[in-house]
Amino acid sequence: MPVPESSTPFGVYVHVPFCASRCGYCDFNTYTADELAGSGSGTSPDGWLDAVRRELAGAAAVVGERPVDTVFVGGGTPSLIGAERLGAVLDAVRAEFGLAPGAEVTTESNPESTSPEFFAGLVDAGFTRVSLGMQSAAQHVLAVLDRRHTPGRAVAAAWEARAAGIGHVNLDLIYSTPGETDDDLRASLDAVLSAGVDHVSAYSLIVEDGTALARRVRRGELAAPDDDVAAARYEIIDDTLSAAGMRWYEVSNWATGDAAACRHNLGYWLDGDWWGAGPGAHSHLAGRRWWNVKHPARYAAMLAAGEAPEAGYELLGAEEQATERVMLRLRLATGLPLDLLDASGRAAAGRAAAEGLLEPAALDRAAPDGGRAILTRRGRLLADRVVTDLLTAVPA
Repeated sequence: MPVPESSTPFGVYVHVPFCASRCGYCDFNTYTADELAGSGSGTSPDGWLDAVRRELAGAAAVVGERPVDTVFVGGGTPSLIGAERLGAVLDAVRAEFGLAPGAEVTTESNPESTSPEFFAGLVDAGFTRVSLGMQSAAQHVLAVLDRRHTPGRAVAAAWEARAAGIGHVNLDLIYSTPGETDDDLRASLDAVLSAGVDHVSAYSLIVEDGTALARRVRRGELAAPDDDVAAARYEIIDDTLSAAGMRWYEVSNWATGDAAACRHNLGYWLDGDWWGAGPGAHSHLAGRRWWNVKHPARYAAMLAAGEAPEAGYELLGAEEQATERVMLRLRLATGLPLDLLDASGRAAAGRAAAEGLLEPAALDRAAPDGGRAILTRRGRLLADRVVTDLLTAVPA
């Protein structure tokens, strides 16, 4: 395995595979209690925790002395296993690696499985950030998404998290769900802003193959999301959050300032290293990417047998790494340094600016902080096209 640079940001991601129910739009590696019944001890929360501890111990042996800059517990529904087990996860990270001074420690949470006591437990354990899945404030939209929480619960949970002393709180939105109206979205944004959070993530609904939502769309029960509607909704989101003092720092993420941005996700977007522990989790160290087996029972059994739970891997060559830098950095408000493009790519950037997709002034190398490709709002709506143009441009 390649040896990582100790100066590169290092994060730990921990995947909790448990959910109380399966949302119709979700294709993540998650399992309900009924789906795991009879599969073995590794499929209980405590069995999963034992397996994660084993993996983290093995990870530390590979990585060596390298304090963790960020921890992110995702899922699934991490809040379903309770603050005590989440604290045990963080204790294992501390024991095996240590936390860097000022480390960011995040957990995702479902509003319905949280409480003031839950958030107080997170603070005592050392968590500094919570990301709550809100999706919408409209009951009929939540119903289409098969979300169980009531419309007001996410806002109440955000207030509870802040009152408990969680320093940074995010609310997740999903927009352009079939049946959602502009007024529904505006009501959701009003609810978000009433919660006093310092971070918002907003994602256009994607109908993933194999999900219950995809089957409903295929049967004609629901209309497929419309790209033009999604673009208009994105503009509503950006206008509303910008007017409230939030600024985009990544195409789908807004924050009140640099301190509120998710440092763990920035590590993904800026060439960081991370170890992903848990069933189906992905990792990256020094150009090597690998992923774990998906089923919790097999994951736990392999670790109990002293085996690494790796399902596969890929080595990223210089060309692949350069391509990913363009794809990921262009999504950031800080933009893509033009030095990462060849002459053809820089020429394509000039053409994109002429089309209103990139900020013209930012391309000027002589300007302060210049020499960067930064998306305009129209460019954000067409980010995939801009990336393709920059990567596939040929000399004029």
